Amino acid sequence: MKFETYHISSAIKRNLSDLGFKRPTDIQYKAIPSIMKGEDVLAIAQTGTGKTAAFAIPIIDNIHRAKSSRRSWGIKCIIMVPTRELAAQIGNVFDELSKHTKVKAYAVYGGVEQDPQIKKLGNGIDVLVATPGRMFDLISQGAISLKHVDTLVLDEADQMLDLGFIKDISAVKKKLIQRHQTLFFSATINKEIKKLAFSQVKSSAIRIQISPDDPVSKNVSHFVIFVEMDDKRFFLRRFVHDNPKTKIIVFVRTRVRAERVAKALERDNITSATLHGEKDQKDRTSVMNLFKQGGINILIATDVSARGIDIPDVKYVINYDLPEKSENYVHRVGRTGRGVKKGIAISFCSTEEKERLDAIQQFLSKPIETISMGKKDYAETLKVSRERQSIKELIAEQEEWEKNKKKRKKK
Repeated sequence: MKFETYHISSAIKRNLSDLGFKRPTDIQYKAIPSIMKGEDVLAIAQTGTGKTAAFAIPIIDNIHRAKSSRRSWGIKCIIMVPTRELAAQIGNVFDELSKHTKVKAYAVYGGVEQDPQIKKLGNGIDVLVATPGRMFDLISQGAISLKHVDTLVLDEADQMLDLGFIKDISAVKKKLIQRHQTLFFSATINKEIKKLAFSQVKSSAIRIQISPDDPVSKNVSHFVIFVEMDDKRFFLRRFVHDNPKTKIIVFVRTRVRAERVAKALERDNITSATLHGEKDQKDRTSVMNLFKQGGINILIATDVSARGIDIPDVKYVINYDLPEKSENYVHRVGRTGRGVKKGIAISFCSTEEKERLDAIQQFLSKPIETISMGKKDYAETLKVSRERQSIKELIAEQEEWEKNKKKRKKK
């Protein structure tokens, strides 16, 4: 079935064609008709399968048709998301899909000044994409009115509920005076979160689950290689040198680790950028745009970028550190292999991370394929990588390692 055959406005069909979307993905095929009927939907599908378009297309179509026969009435749909980057990205998707229609979408989030956002809201919008904190600030100031809202969407629903946003969600629903439709979309969800989700939707809600036996997209080949913690930087350097001019996202555990890895690459004349929660929003947006546009090929990030972010042509994901939460593994590796493209994810697992690996494999209900490396190959990787450094740099790094070792012993 092609989008051309859908009962949606010609303007949206034109936008889909311009974007190269001809046929709906599985999640789009199953979700769009139910959403257009006004049904509550709880949808679980792998990363990179087009979940945003699955709810954006019917929402835009419904609002466009209604506005074609009536006057404008204010915000009709609210989409709540856990991160600023995801809010901005979903706002961009709505902008692309709503061209040539009467629908106006806008994203609001923290970390930037409120005044421009308040001015934009005052001009009138139909779809609001928002992080909870900034949204409630603007509601309290009277800049956002919910009296016409009839659709509430939670994207990355499991994180929204797990982070304790359930009170915020309930508060929003209490403010919705009209009968409303609730849509939950996520790539992963556990039993406890699922119960919370069902408590927020009608008993007749439609549950859609795509490929429940494997949360990792079939477009992603993912592997694990056993590398000791202090050797990871050498393996990363060699991997980057072996794959020049290739877009790579490197996931680390903390912002401190992100900056250290970036500095290690810099000493080897490898340019990269870091993305984490300690950066102000202006810097985070600048880094993301630079990476998307090809200004840099290596992005070193914490889990702030693991969910929902859609960056074209990321060929590799490297889990430099295994994630603390098993479900974040799925979201991390899902930054590659998006849409119809193929991607590869490689995890570096140290001895002290093997328990985390076991937990991830249990979450996936299957083992991750191991890249075997003999002692000779392992030693050769370290030798080649170390030879790229000057003697002065090696001495400095060894002194730092010894210093940290003494600190660890004291603890």
